[in-house]
Amino acid sequence: MIPYGKQDINQQDIAAVIAVLQSDFLTQGPQVPLFEAALMQHTGAEHAVVCNSATSALHLACLALELGTGDWLWTTPITFVASANCGLYCGAQVDLVDIDPATYNLCPKALEQKLIIAKAQNKLPKVVVPVHLCGQSCDMVAIHALSLQYGFKIIEDAAHAIGGEYQGKPIGGGDYSDITIFSFHPVKIVTTAEGGAALTNQQALADKMALLRSHGITRDKALMGPVAGFDMDGQGDWYYQQVALGFNYRMTELQAALGVSQMQRLTQFVVERRRLALRYNQLLADLPLTLPVQLGQTNSAWHLYVVGLQLEEGGFFQKKQLSKKLVFSQLRTLGIGVHVHYIPVHTQPYYQAMGFTVGDYPVAESYYQQALSLPLFHGMTDVQQDEVVAALHDVLVDHELESSVRRTGI
Repeated sequence: MIPYGKQDINQQDIAAVIAVLQSDFLTQGPQVPLFEAALMQHTGAEHAVVCNSATSALHLACLALELGTGDWLWTTPITFVASANCGLYCGAQVDLVDIDPATYNLCPKALEQKLIIAKAQNKLPKVVVPVHLCGQSCDMVAIHALSLQYGFKIIEDAAHAIGGEYQGKPIGGGDYSDITIFSFHPVKIVTTAEGGAALTNQQALADKMALLRSHGITRDKALMGPVAGFDMDGQGDWYYQQVALGFNYRMTELQAALGVSQMQRLTQFVVERRRLALRYNQLLADLPLTLPVQLGQTNSAWHLYVVGLQLEEGGFFQKKQLSKKLVFSQLRTLGIGVHVHYIPVHTQPYYQAMGFTVGDYPVAESYYQQALSLPLFHGMTDVQQDEVVAALHDVLVDHELESSVRRTGI
């Protein structure tokens, strides 16, 4: 099976992790700040707080922005559910904004129309979470302009986008947002096995996230206060205080060391992904597929390569009696690990129980009916990519599954 995505681990990565295993620190040692420094150096952000997952980082970001009961968080329906769940963790209400039909990112025009209505209803969002789907930045200039007009904070969900660029600058620099989130899951561009990070240019937000990342505990005397009936003068260097209700969202030294090593190859990872994406564009040009659209001011990191099956009424797929389900299953049978990113958030049973219904976000639903993620990962060979393309030709055009199975030996 050619997977849709996979990690790329080399001997340098392995050696970095082994060195930590042989060191004095497996957690809360020197590797975590080194990894944070590497992220800041790459993006230009002033602060980085690494965590055990991007979901944890999203939660911390919401808490740092003081999202809570009575507030609203808005995001896109085409994302992993964590982009919306982070608002629920804080007791806030969640709403969604439909996507741009070309880029599949949160649509600024739809956002503006929804904001106009929300202002009239006194239901403006406190936080908006645009998601850089597949690694391409949203239109952050437009979204940021709306934030200034309507007073909301911005968390960029850049889980797909480390190594990508917007307006010639690395995604994560924070020019148009309060906090940016990265993910280091194994299928992401850089991996720490599991992990995430929150980047910001605001010291207060960084301090709050760092505090909440580790139980709300501090040894900083400036943050401590007196304790009634307790001899503060008698406390030594061992002393700490819990000054907030935090979490154990820390990243281990093992994860951070792997991240430090992986960051040294980030440019190499992204350059190769872009080469493969361009090659897909060329090889798939004659198939009945909608290929990814890239905006002029963006340079995608290409975490995913998503095509659209052109399923319009009376079109190619109906004439061939092909459905998305059939195409997906036949490609899987041929050893092509296609996937779908994502099932719209508002169609999930948990969100349906909150009042969302099918039909709420028609552009997102249309995208989902057509979307198919093709294999794309660092280390993918041209031969493997040719196999993916050949299988697509067989299933979509020739529609000869049995001959394809014989030809590939699967």
